[in-house]
Amino acid sequence: MAQSRRMLVLRAVVEDYIRSQEPVGSTTLTRDHDLGVSSATVRNDMAALEDEGYLIQPHTSAGRIPTEKGYRYFVDRLATVMPLSEAQRRGINSFLSGSVNLQDTLQRAARLLAQITGQVAVVAAPSLSKSTLRHVEIVPVSITTLLAVVITDTGRVAQHILNIVDLPDMTTLAHLVNEINTQCAGVSLAQTADCVRQMESRSEYRSISALTEALARALDGMADDERAGELYMAGTSQLAHQHTVADLAPLFDALEEQVVLMKLMSSLSETTQSDGVGVAIGSETHTPGLLHASVVTSGYGRTSAGNAGNAGSADADGHGGNDDYGNVDGGQTAAASEPVAFVGSIGPTHMDYVTTMAAVRAVARYLTAFLAHDEHHTND
Repeated sequence: MAQSRRMLVLRAVVEDYIRSQEPVGSTTLTRDHDLGVSSATVRNDMAALEDEGYLIQPHTSAGRIPTEKGYRYFVDRLATVMPLSEAQRRGINSFLSGSVNLQDTLQRAARLLAQITGQVAVVAAPSLSKSTLRHVEIVPVSITTLLAVVITDTGRVAQHILNIVDLPDMTTLAHLVNEINTQCAGVSLAQTADCVRQMESRSEYRSISALTEALARALDGMADDERAGELYMAGTSQLAHQHTVADLAPLFDALEEQVVLMKLMSSLSETTQSDGVGVAIGSETHTPGLLHASVVTSGYGRTSAGNAGNAGSADADGHGGNDDYGNVDGGQTAAASEPVAFVGSIGPTHMDYVTTMAAVRAVARYLTAFLAHDEHHTND
């Protein structure tokens, strides 16, 4: 019973510190929370929590604040990610539904997430290595140059210059492109490259074998591209208004290391909890500039084949509705979709975890549904 009560005291300390960012004392906890015990008992519980590494006392005369271990306990014991309010969900749909393409949607998503959380928002474009082919075009640029334009299922467009000796016969080239689009739509770029090489050995394409090999190599290069494409970032100015420059310098340095940031958030989004949200606190990020920060992230991506048709069945937070974009599955777990990129929020360890986790999950689900909706309309 004492241990159970003690952890209720810890939760109350974390909640109060997140709200006030001031050390929390036993008198305040007894007054503001229904703990059912005296201030002296709460004080003893806080001393025990300090001994166990959940709390620290910054000054002998001050109250206590959570440690990294305390925040981890708090996050792990959140029973579920709280849903956003109805107004917040409508706001997400309204703000993002006005976008004109994938890039615009990702930029809007970053700005919106930063506005909701008051923290740095990071949204990655889908990586080519996790994308499948939607369409390919090959366009003559000069006598010795062709431009291959590859459009993926996630809406990314990749271009690659193909250097050739002479322009190929346009009829043969058109036939090759049509066959690639017919046979390879919906398969990975690596598989598409293999398919092109198989076509290269056929008699009708022997005259353009150099071109088909160049195209296959280009597709292989795209398939090996593990980078998450562009990173869309917003909210650094909002964070700067809340903290001193000295406090933020290590964080801003970390934000400049986009490769490190991408690896961290990609890894975290692929090893999320059952609610589809991953949280790394302080040293768990293994990034020096983030030792006093927390990262909340969630993957977004294509839906499983059996559920792609339900993309419009729920709103952006898993509640039933008729919005075009929302929870892709009306309440499925994250295992029902395959992440192709991530959405994340970076802020201080005393961030509002409840709001941040809800917002990150909602935006990720919206982007998953956006991709499913976009692919469905393209295939109509």
